[in-house]
Amino acid sequence: MMRMPCAGTFATPCSDRCELTASRDGTLPCHTFICYGADASAVILFFTSPIGLGHASRDAAVAAHLDDVRFVTGGPATALLEGNGFAADDMYRPPSFEVRSGRLARQALWMVRYYRYYRRCKGVAGRIIRECDPDIVVADEDFAALAAATSLTGATPRVLITDILESRFLGGPAGMVERKMNGAMRRMMDGCNTVMMPQDGPDRSNLRMVGPIVRDITEDRHTLRERFGMTGKTVLVTVGGTAAGRFLLDAMKPVAERLRGTADTAILPGPALGDGIIHDLHQRVMAADVVVSLAGRSTMDEAAAYGTPGVFIPISGHFEQEDNAARLGYAHDDVHRLYDIILEKLAEPRHPRPAEGARRAAAIIQSLI
Repeated sequence: MMRMPCAGTFATPCSDRCELTASRDGTLPCHTFICYGADASAVILFFTSPIGLGHASRDAAVAAHLDDVRFVTGGPATALLEGNGFAADDMYRPPSFEVRSGRLARQALWMVRYYRYYRRCKGVAGRIIRECDPDIVVADEDFAALAAATSLTGATPRVLITDILESRFLGGPAGMVERKMNGAMRRMMDGCNTVMMPQDGPDRSNLRMVGPIVRDITEDRHTLRERFGMTGKTVLVTVGGTAAGRFLLDAMKPVAERLRGTADTAILPGPALGDGIIHDLHQRVMAADVVVSLAGRSTMDEAAAYGTPGVFIPISGHFEQEDNAARLGYAHDDVHRLYDIILEKLAEPRHPRPAEGARRAAAIIQSLI
């Protein structure tokens, strides 16, 4: 058993494996995380961004094809990975996005908080890397861990999994800070053995386009529908692991009433909005007739792979979600047209597109060990 400082700053423990003690001057609580089995070296040390659940979902898909993986993440992402049978340390507490009526607010303040979080996580990741002495470091949009690995690991291979190659949250003078961060991010990516993106396209330099990464499902759709009690047409509504999708749940309530008699509506609020972790969400996505979600990459890729028609509403001002949604012809204002769009989607045929991204990503990681 090992104890190490974690990245928590709250006045209460981060988890059941976090102890609080007073700081030397007695003003701040010191968070100490208890890592069981951390004295054993990890072959693959996998740092997963805890912002939402999409990163953890796809990393579980990759790790299913690997051995000797130890995850480092935080919050609900830890529970999701542990529920999939992986060892995961609950170390990170990221700042939350502030979303008002479906629109991202005070982005500059979030960026300041994110930078502070980044610095804390870099220290935590550095300590874990030194203790574990891994054969390879994999980071799924955990740039703090990647920075720590760059300065510590020397010849140890480094792999980044990412949806983006730059951040575009800020404009105007505040954007200068973001552009500086983008420069540092590009240098870290250039120093990686491999940078993987879960989309189709040509490879270049150390960038590998592995295709969509989704979890495997071995059961047929009929069996899944029976398990989840989906006897008629079913619309699945899911907003991921943060509270940012509250606006979509609010918009769906009257739509669900209008759909009565046409389709059942199954609403999964997620852990930040009063529900628990749904470890089999990907199976529910496959079983449903239509999925309604925020425009997060992982849910969109799962729906496409399993052949489930989807309605994907981005948070306004969230550049990544807006880009994802635009690829399928959606925009934030479609939140006001949900009823009509869902009716159209209920009439669409299913066209599954099997995804091999998880196997390709795992093969690349294994080849570097």
